[in-house]
Amino acid sequence: MPKKTVPEAINYRRSVRIYDPEKPIDTTIVKKCLEQASLAPTSSNMQLWEFYHITSKETIEKIAPLCFNQNAAKTAQQLVVFVVRKDLWRKRAKANLAFMDKVFGKNNPKSEQRSREKVARNYYGKLIPFTYFDFLGVFGWLKYILFSIVGLFRPMYREVRNSDMRVVAHKTCGLAAQTFMLSMAAEGYDTCPMEGSDTWRVKRLLGLPFGAEINMIVSCGIRKPEGVYGERFRVPFEEVYREV
Repeated sequence: MPKKTVPEAINYRRSVRIYDPEKPIDTTIVKKCLEQASLAPTSSNMQLWEFYHITSKETIEKIAPLCFNQNAAKTAQQLVVFVVRKDLWRKRAKANLAFMDKVFGKNNPKSEQRSREKVARNYYGKLIPFTYFDFLGVFGWLKYILFSIVGLFRPMYREVRNSDMRVVAHKTCGLAAQTFMLSMAAEGYDTCPMEGSDTWRVKRLLGLPFGAEINMIVSCGIRKPEGVYGERFRVPFEEVYREV
């Protein structure tokens, strides 16, 4: 099957609700699409995500009822659970610093560090911990008040509460999920993003830690004609497009 171009993949992708049981999909191709998803844009390059690739039919049968027995889940050949790991911010910040050690060298005297390196080290060593750290939501509100006061006098980043950082983490995980679905479409494979699920029970089934949050579950397979529920509807482009 020839690979699709980006415009072709975008137009081909539909949310497919019924997959053909006679047409299995290649696990290695799905994994490759997940590797491409890991290249999606991510806030501060923190990569606060994990991808759980479900290939076991037994596990799919257990997850389907937790997705309220949607056809997209019941007929899926495979599933991918996109998980937000905001709780791993310390580990990811250290990983970025370790990468800089590899690129620039470790323990350089500050006088010898290039300006961009200094900024990056301060960013991951000081600003990221200050932004992500919170305790029972109290520190987040103190930061919000402080930044709001400073924001009276100059442009200021304001999304510093725990709830704000959750939104940031979920947005970037959603970018990875979209990248995955387009990569699958380029391969001629179909997907359906499902937000309707009992996320607590899915977390328990997968053994996820308390701090993990499910962003969405994406079913995978090859469509049956009736699996696409009608023609695609979008509001007129003129209603959503604004040139400034």
